[in-house]
Amino acid sequence: MYRSMISILSQIVMLESSVPIAHAQANQPPAIHRATSSQKASVMKISIEIDGRVVTGTLDDSAAASDFASLLPLILSMKDYASTEKISDLPRRLSPQGAPAGLDPSVGDITYYAPWGNLAIFYGDAGYARGLIKLGKIDSGIELLNRSGSFDAKIDLIKSSP
Repeated sequence: MYRSMISILSQIVMLESSVPIAHAQANQPPAIHRATSSQKASVMKISIEIDGRVVTGTLDDSAAASDFASLLPLILSMKDYASTEKISDLPRRLSPQGAPAGLDPSVGDITYYAPWGNLAIFYGDAGYARGLIKLGKIDSGIELLNRSGSFDAKIDLIKSSP
């Protein structure tokens, strides 16, 4: 039974991947195209400089992520927590407006832990935590966070060229 389900799913995937992209896009309603364009316009890229090396990330389009971006640039002292994340206190609490009750973070997630009011960037796997709000995701350089001890990190928005 499982083999037949896998076979059917494989066929569906092959059929979907054989549809030309232009055809698939032409069948989408205009509202989807407008939403996609506005989402691209609001993408916020960040850099996290650690000892002269740079980690890059992308912030989500959320109230908490925008509130975090309004604090930048920041220099934070990052400490290790539970051998899975680097954490640091923020100068003020962020808005949790519209955020889910919690999050099961993945490696590379940039988060805000509302109960403590701190930034948490995950370099290891962790379980669901109530009060954890996703702010964005590390794009490259996550390996720079997987190290012992504390360090200073300068976090700033990456200015896009006009």
